[in-house]
Amino acid sequence: MGALAAAGEILSLALKNWKLVVLAALIAAVPAGYLLGHRKGDAQGYSRRVAEVAAADVKAELERKGDNAKLSGMSDYDLCVSGLRGSGMPVDACEQLRGLPESQP
Repeated sequence: MGALAAAGEILSLALKNWKLVVLAALIAAVPAGYLLGHRKGDAQGYSRRVAEVAAADVKAELERKGDNAKLSGMSDYDLCVSGLRGSGMPVDACEQLRGLPESQP
């Protein structure tokens, strides 16, 4: 019976101070709403970022395939010259890759 009396007192007190009860409920609801909304926003942002990374990966893969097709037709000498010129280095070291001149009969 003591628990029922305590519950009755709490209910009586809450009805007398209903404005405080409403204010406490609002104060408790604001952080809960923020946390729920923030979690949902984070999930959407994560999904968007995953899609952006996947698109960038596909673009990079297509560029690599284009470069591979271009590079596969180049000789060792041309690859060496292209690499060293891109680095701003002299291409003298590539001369050994030029190959022997064809002998004229």
